[in-house]
Amino acid sequence: MTKLGLRTLTLSVLSITIATVGCAQQQRGDWWGHGPMGSNHMRSEHMRGWGHGNMGPGQQQRMQRHWTYMNEDVPAAYRGARSTIRATPENVSEGKTLYTENCASCHGAEGLGDGEAGRSLAPSPALLRWFVQMPMSGDEYLLWAISEGGERFGTDMPAFKEALSEEDLWKIIVYMRAGFP
Repeated sequence: MTKLGLRTLTLSVLSITIATVGCAQQQRGDWWGHGPMGSNHMRSEHMRGWGHGNMGPGQQQRMQRHWTYMNEDVPAAYRGARSTIRATPENVSEGKTLYTENCASCHGAEGLGDGEAGRSLAPSPALLRWFVQMPMSGDEYLLWAISEGGERFGTDMPAFKEALSEEDLWKIIVYMRAGFP
C-alpha cells in the first residue's frame, strides 16, 4: 500500500476512533472537555456531515496536526525517526516517572485527558491511552508532537525538545505504548 493510501486509511480510522472515544467521554459527561451534554447528543443527525469543515473550533485544532501529517508529513527533523529504547521494565518505569512529572497534569495519570491542569484547556488534552495505539501514532509522529508541542496548531501543549532529552522522550513513548501500567 502506498504511503498516501496508508495515510488515507489511517485518517479514516482516526475519525472513527475520535467518534468512539467521544461517545465514551460523552457518557462520562466530558465531550472534548466541554462539560456534560444531553443524552441525545450523539444521535445520527448530529453526526451527519461530520468532517473537518463541520467540527467545532476545538476539534479543528485537535485535527490540524493529523491533517498536517497526512498531507505534508512530519518536519524533516523527525522524518524517519525510530526509537532506540526497548520496552524493558526499567525503561517503562523511567518512562512512567517522566510521564508523571511532565505529562500527567494535563493528560491524566492513565492518559485519559483528565489531568487537573488540562480541565480548563480548549481543546482538551489528547486521549493518549487510545491514541498511541492508532496506526498513525508512529515513532516519528509521536516524537514530533511531544518535541514541538502544539503552538503551531493553536493548542497549549508545551514543546519538550528543550526540557527533556530525546532519550527521555522515547522513554515516555515506551511507557505510553506499554498501556500506562
